[in-house]
Amino acid sequence: MIEGLSHMTFVVSDLERMTEILTGIFGAEEVYSSGDETFSVAREKFFVAGGLWIAIMEGEALPERSYNHIAFKIDDSDFDLYLERIRRLELDMKPPRPRVEGEGRSIYFYDDDNHMFELHTGTLADRLSRYAKGREAAE
Repeated sequence: MIEGLSHMTFVVSDLERMTEILTGIFGAEEVYSSGDETFSVAREKFFVAGGLWIAIMEGEALPERSYNHIAFKIDDSDFDLYLERIRRLELDMKPPRPRVEGEGRSIYFYDDDNHMFELHTGTLADRLSRYAKGREAAE
């Protein structure tokens, strides 16, 4: 039985730049840096953000961007704060996808290695409730 999420690992070309992104946007705390002594396949760092273990490992950037992404929950009142943090780090933002009212707002952005991140104000319960209302209206 799955107990929950253990960790997320992102392979990045520049550990220091990704450290700046994780600490500057997500408020992540760096809890480990391998330096030149590696126990895994490459130099790596570990962070904790919102109780989640995020690992970054040195390597090749993704060859292209896609819609594959990880979404982090934020409070709607913090939406503009996160927009400013992303702009300050000069990261590429993707326009939000069309949404129906009530499913929350999102900020999509890419890191320097083509990983897409989403900051989302809604929850699964919000989205399922809103989609159910849409079905009822269509019937």
